[in-house]
Amino acid sequence: MAVACDHGDDRQVEELFARIRRERGRLDILVNNATHVHDQLILPGPFWQKSIDLVGILDVGLRSAYIASFHAAKIMAAQNSGLIVNTGSFGARCYMHGPAYGAQKSGLDKMAWDMAHDLRPFGVAAVSIWMGMLRTERTDMVMQAEPEKYADFYELAESPQFTGRIIDALYRNPQLMQKSGHTFIGAELAAELGVVDIDGKRPPSHRQMLGEPVQFSAAVVE
Repeated sequence: MAVACDHGDDRQVEELFARIRRERGRLDILVNNATHVHDQLILPGPFWQKSIDLVGILDVGLRSAYIASFHAAKIMAAQNSGLIVNTGSFGARCYMHGPAYGAQKSGLDKMAWDMAHDLRPFGVAAVSIWMGMLRTERTDMVMQAEPEKYADFYELAESPQFTGRIIDALYRNPQLMQKSGHTFIGAELAAELGVVDIDGKRPPSHRQMLGEPVQFSAAVVE
């Protein structure tokens, strides 16, 4: 079912999951992809010379992912199965679009790691998947505005459906729980799972240019 939901409104999110529980009775996959993207996000210059409203990505983007996962986990833990996916970015490792963007992306990775610890006894997995540049209406506008700046990146861009295909293959993978908690570069996980983009190609990994996921400590402090 398609439902409009303002992820800046906790009550709407709670009602959405109550409806899922009531009408569907289960929840298999949650993808935390809703994000506040300010029009000034990709403008050059230091963060204090841009709108302070760029911090909205920590509300709808990080906090909202926690709230949605909170409600989803209740359903998934009760059914002893499920997958929570945070869609991340290389901005968690390299400078990209400023500190608010970087903090949100880093937070999503660590959130997946910590949630996986809590969810593991219930057979529910949580991961973060770094996407490459996406071919969306927004990036089309950016490309048209500054084609010389993003031309090389755009040639390597992924469709939004590519990550969806990866998530579907991951959910069906027998080793899902072994992968829980980890952050994956989408293109690399796709190669492992045999997934290609909608054009039949597999976008490249940007590991060498933009960095690799952080390895978190296995130590646990309750």
